[in-house]
Amino acid sequence: MAERVVLSVPAKAEYARTVRMTAASLFARHGASFDAVDDVRMAAEEAFVLACERPPASGALDVEFSVGDSFEMRVRPLGTSGSESDEEVAQRTEFATLVLQAVCDEFEIGTLGGEGFVRIVKSVSASEGSSD
Repeated sequence: MAERVVLSVPAKAEYARTVRMTAASLFARHGASFDAVDDVRMAAEEAFVLACERPPASGALDVEFSVGDSFEMRVRPLGTSGSESDEEVAQRTEFATLVLQAVCDEFEIGTLGGEGFVRIVKSVSASEGSSD
């Protein structure tokens, strides 16, 4: 059975460490290898900072972690980009996308029920050196 943890975090990049450490801790508890935990740590930070580029009107992001056969993190809701130009946001989004595609089994920026989200998935069983 998957464990589910939800954080409500201000949509500010300085909270990325909180999200990153929570993600790494949850994933490590499920027998992931050091390298896989490091990938999740990096991916969690990138996904959260990416979501901070599009803060919701409420000013807070919900970060939902689900860990079972795989690690899943979903950050929502996404708002519109801030005062920076769309080109600046697009450049940073492109970099984050490259990183997330490289270290995650799945990466998605999407909309569900009219609410934008960023989602990452890393398989626990595919983690080299994991234990059951």
